[in-house]
Amino acid sequence: MSAKVKKIVLAYSGGLDTSIILKWLQEAYQADVVAYIADVGQGEELEEARVKALKTGAVEAIVGDLKEEFVRDFVFPAMRANAMYEGNYLLGTSVARPIIAKGMIEALRATGADAVSHGATGKGNDQVRFELTAMAMEPGVRIIAPWRDPLWTLNSREKMVAYAQEHGIPVPVTKAKPYSSDRNLLHISFEGGILEDPWNEPPDDMFVLSTSPEKAPDTATYVEVDFEQGTPVAVNGEKLGPVALLTKLNALGGANGVGRMDMVENRFVGMKSRGVYETPGGTILYAAHRAVESLTMDREVMLQRDLLSPKIAQLIYNGFWYSPEMDALMTYVDKSQENVTGTARVKLYKGTCTVVGRKAEKTLYDTKISTFEEDEGAYNQADATGFIRLNALRLRVRNKAGFFKA
Repeated sequence: MSAKVKKIVLAYSGGLDTSIILKWLQEAYQADVVAYIADVGQGEELEEARVKALKTGAVEAIVGDLKEEFVRDFVFPAMRANAMYEGNYLLGTSVARPIIAKGMIEALRATGADAVSHGATGKGNDQVRFELTAMAMEPGVRIIAPWRDPLWTLNSREKMVAYAQEHGIPVPVTKAKPYSSDRNLLHISFEGGILEDPWNEPPDDMFVLSTSPEKAPDTATYVEVDFEQGTPVAVNGEKLGPVALLTKLNALGGANGVGRMDMVENRFVGMKSRGVYETPGGTILYAAHRAVESLTMDREVMLQRDLLSPKIAQLIYNGFWYSPEMDALMTYVDKSQENVTGTARVKLYKGTCTVVGRKAEKTLYDTKISTFEEDEGAYNQADATGFIRLNALRLRVRNKAGFFKA
C-alpha cells in the first residue's frame, strides 16, 4: 500500500473545475493542498485566483510568472523548428503545458509536497503532457488525476455545481459559453459544446484576440520583423523582449483579423477532436521567419529541417518536450538557425498575412546568378545540358529495359 499523501501541489486556474478539485483533494486524501497558478499570459486577474484558492482551503497559493520563459524557451524554439501539428496547428496549448508542469514540480520541491495534481480529463492530451513532464523531471513523483481517480464521482457539470454550492465555492455568474477555451500569450483555443459538430461555423462573438476579417480595416498594415539566428528580436525597427514582441504582434495581427484557424485534429489518445484557434502573433512570426530562412538557409539544410518539423510538432503535441529525441532534433534545429539573421516585411489585410519583402546582410540569394537579364558570366547556361542528361540517365535506362509505362 502506498504511503499516505500529506501535501499536494495542484495546477490551479481559479475556474470551477480546479476550485472544486482543490476542495475534493482535501476531503478525499485528507491532505494539504498548495495551489500553483501559472502565469503564461492568459490575461486574467491572477491575484483574484490566488485569494480564491486560499479561501477554498489551500494552505498556500503560489503565482509563478512564467511569461518570459514561456515565450523565450518554448514558443520561439517551436517557431524556429517550423513546428505545426498536422500542417496547421501552431501548438499554442501544447507548448504551454510542459512549462506549467515544470513550474508545478518546482513548487513541489519548494514546498516539500509529495504529490501533484491537475484538472485534465482522461479523454484529452493535457493529462499526458502534464504527467510526462512531471515524471521526466521527478521520476518518483506521485500524480493524482481526479478525473481518472476511482474516488471521483463529480462527472457532470450539474454535480460539480452542486458540490461547489455545498462547500461554499463561488460559481461564476457569467453568460454561458457553449464551448470551453484556454488562453496564453501565444493563442486562445476553443473546443467542446457547439463546436463538437464539425459542420457548425464558430460564432463570430466567440473570438477574443482578433476582429473578424470582414470587419478588419480596409487599408493594409505592413509589419517588419527582425531575426537574429532564427529568433525574433524587433518589430518595425524597435528592439523588444520576447513578451513585448509577441504582445505587439498579437495586437497588430488581431486588429487585421489574422490568425484564425479551424481544424479537426487527431488527439494522442486516439480520438479526433475539433479545435478552433486564434494565433495572430504566431501566424506573423511563422511567415516572417520562413521568409528570412528563404534567403539565408542552405537548400539541403532546409530540406532536412523541414523533414524534422512534423516529428517535432508531434512530440510537442503528444507531451514529449522533455525527451531525448526532442533534445536531439532541436540540436539540429539550433544548428540550422545559425545564419537565419535578417528582416521580413509582411502585409496584413483582412485575415491574410502575406510576405512582401525580405532582406539579409548575409544572403544566399545572388541576383547576378538568378537574374533573367545579362548575368555577366556569373552562370554558364550550357552547364545545364550535362546536368539534365545525367539526371535523365536512370530514366532512359528504365525505358530501354521496358519498365516505363506511359
